[in-house]
Amino acid sequence: MKVFANIKFGIKYFSEIFFIISLILSSILLGTAGYILIEKYSFLDALYMTVITITTVGFHEVRELSQGGRIFTIVLIITNIGLFFYGATKIAHLIIEGEFRNFFKYYSMTKSIAELQDHVIVCGYGRNGKQVCLELYDDKIPFVIVEKSPEIIDEIRDEGKYLFIEGDSTEESVLIEAGIKKAKALITTLPEDPDNVYVVLTARELNPNITIISRASVESSESKLKKAGANNVIMPEKIGGAHMAALVSKPDIIEFIAHLTGQGSDINITFEEIPLADISEEYQNKTIKDLDVRNKTGANIIGLKLEGGKYIINPAPETPINIKAQIIVLGNSEQIKKFRELLCKEQNYC
Repeated sequence: MKVFANIKFGIKYFSEIFFIISLILSSILLGTAGYILIEKYSFLDALYMTVITITTVGFHEVRELSQGGRIFTIVLIITNIGLFFYGATKIAHLIIEGEFRNFFKYYSMTKSIAELQDHVIVCGYGRNGKQVCLELYDDKIPFVIVEKSPEIIDEIRDEGKYLFIEGDSTEESVLIEAGIKKAKALITTLPEDPDNVYVVLTARELNPNITIISRASVESSESKLKKAGANNVIMPEKIGGAHMAALVSKPDIIEFIAHLTGQGSDINITFEEIPLADISEEYQNKTIKDLDVRNKTGANIIGLKLEGGKYIINPAPETPINIKAQIIVLGNSEQIKKFRELLCKEQNYC
């Protein structure tokens, strides 16, 4: 099912209604033809007799029916009673089962996906995919899930808060439907490494500038994924093991980092990556000391990412700020907001 199978839903369920309507029209045409042949009625009289017979409204006949006409009328009534119950049952099924509701819901979702820009595509909604989506949702980053399992799709649908496509993310057409050419990042968390390699290859070909992050199960897959075009390769088991070991060797540091990243606490502190392309002219080519952001906003500049990709950790106060760099800031939401308002042109956020 592609892009929530709008075409499939339309063909399947509207074709059922079309079939019912066709049966009704066929019954009217056959009834009209029958009265013309048996009773020698005019077309209008035959149509009139057919309609009042099918609808059982109880009006008088055009004229008294012959024996053959009465038998034909009995057959017409019985046939259309069955047709009525069949049609009513099918329509009730569509309504009760929520098929129409689902169709229009999916149509609306398809439209929302088509309008996405600079979003993230998450391939696979397993354990890792669920956590990725939860973090993206909490950070209010637009994303769409691609998942081929009908059971998992039902789970996502029941949650009712994520955009999703039912399809195989290794297929080029599915990634195109997910907006790969307009997306800023793709995260593939499929359980099989060869599938992740194929997704990375396809995504890189469709969008050379997209950021690709891939899950890997074994170390030998890391180099293959990097060669295929992944910017970053994550091994959850390896990270999990290192984290558990660090909880023994450096428990206070790990707990401190968990507080900073919002894990297991309600402390409103976060890291923020802020590009300086739209920095106000008065702050261009200044040093960190000149910005004085700590006193003005309460936020702290803890790192810089330079144009070539080099990082400066805990930069000195005399470090100049280049407008092509990105600043990594630590602070709560209000401090980050003040930081953006201070540095950006016309008080708009960077």
